[in-house]
Amino acid sequence: MVRALIIVDMQNDFMPKGPLGVPHADEIIPILNHLIPKFSHVIATQDFHPANHKSFVTSHPGKNAGDIVLVQGVEQVLWPVHCVRNTRGAELVSTLEKTEIESIFYKGTDEWIDSYSAFFDNARRKSTGLYDYLVSRKITELFIAGVATDYCVLYSVIDALDLGFTVFVIKDCCRAINLSPEDEQEAYLTMQEKGAHILSIQEVEERLGKN
Repeated sequence: MVRALIIVDMQNDFMPKGPLGVPHADEIIPILNHLIPKFSHVIATQDFHPANHKSFVTSHPGKNAGDIVLVQGVEQVLWPVHCVRNTRGAELVSTLEKTEIESIFYKGTDEWIDSYSAFFDNARRKSTGLYDYLVSRKITELFIAGVATDYCVLYSVIDALDLGFTVFVIKDCCRAINLSPEDEQEAYLTMQEKGAHILSIQEVEERLGKN
C-alpha cells in the first residue's frame, strides 16, 4: 500500500492570532514536524482567495462574520478576510517543516465559490487536481491533519472517502473553529460514520511502524 500525509491549510491567517484564527492551531506544528519524515508522500493544501472572494464578510455589506448567505444558489458561511493569495497570511506557517512537502494544492481560488475540501469546491464544479495526483502515484491511504476540523478537514475527509481512499484522521493534529461548541464533536462523528478512522498520534505511529 502507498500512503500520504495530507496537511490541510496550516497557514498564517489560521493561526491563533490571525484574522480567522483557529484556537490552539499552532500547537499541532511540532507534532506534524515529527510525523512528516515518516511518510514517503507529504502533500499540503492552501486556501488561496482573491481579495474580493464572496466568502468574505466584506463582500456583503450589512452582514456579520458567521452569517450564512446564498451565493449563486450555494449556502456560504461568511468569514473575515483571510488567506488572500500572494499575501503573508496565505503562506504556510514558517515553523512547519516544508522541505518534504512534494506538492501544494490551492483551493478557494474562484471569486464566487468557496472550497473547504482539498478535492473540490463546495458545489463540486471544479477539482483541485488532488485526486488525479494521488491516483497517478498509486496512493490509497490518506492520513489527514490540519485545520479546521469542522470545515476543511471534515469536507476533505468526506470527499476522500467518497473517492475510495482509506482515510485516517490524526486527531492530535487537528483543531476546530467551533462556531457552535459542538461542531468539533459532530465533525468527528460524521467522519467516523462515513468510514474514517480517528487515530491518536500514538496509534498513527503504531500503524506506520507495522508496515
